[in-house]
Amino acid sequence: MMTKLKLTSLLFLLPLLLFSQIHNIDAGIYRVVYDENLESPTEVTYTVLCPNGKASRKGMNFYKNDSIHTADNDDYKYNVWDKGHMAPAASFNCTEEMVYKTFSYLNSALQHKSLNRGEWKALEFYERSLASFDGPVDIVIIIEFDENPPRVPGGAAIPKGFYKKIKSKSKKFCFYFPNEKPNEEGTFNDYTVSCN
Repeated sequence: MMTKLKLTSLLFLLPLLLFSQIHNIDAGIYRVVYDENLESPTEVTYTVLCPNGKASRKGMNFYKNDSIHTADNDDYKYNVWDKGHMAPAASFNCTEEMVYKTFSYLNSALQHKSLNRGEWKALEFYERSLASFDGPVDIVIIIEFDENPPRVPGGAAIPKGFYKKIKSKSKKFCFYFPNEKPNEEGTFNDYTVSCN
């Protein structure tokens, strides 16, 4: 009888335990929905605040949050995955304090290094350019995962792709980037999709 009661209690609590692994975090300069089970953000929203800032990121490294189980440096060792800033440091380089906030693992997803350093980076540059003449520029990023996502040896889940919505005063664009090496001759415009 006691075992059946414990099992029933566990089944009742299981959804609550799973729900508790999802965190809605306001980091001040960006907002993130973080999934501890995936060890990844699933949604990040921000507004480009410093399209022409000059604060340095020199010497900054990603850091863990004490109260939330995140990915860590081991998840990014010896593989093709970059620590992909979702809210980019360059959009917040008004002050070093703002830049530092973007180096939280809460703001990092396993992103193919060629995507992160290529089309994704070029689109972030475009966002800042757009903010200079048609701001404010608001961004929503949805990080997509398979139902049973592959994982790196450290345990963090590898995203399937990244959906990004960019909205300025007069423009709205949406993009979907599979989490893979891009076509070498392409541009971020090749990833344009209709906005939901």
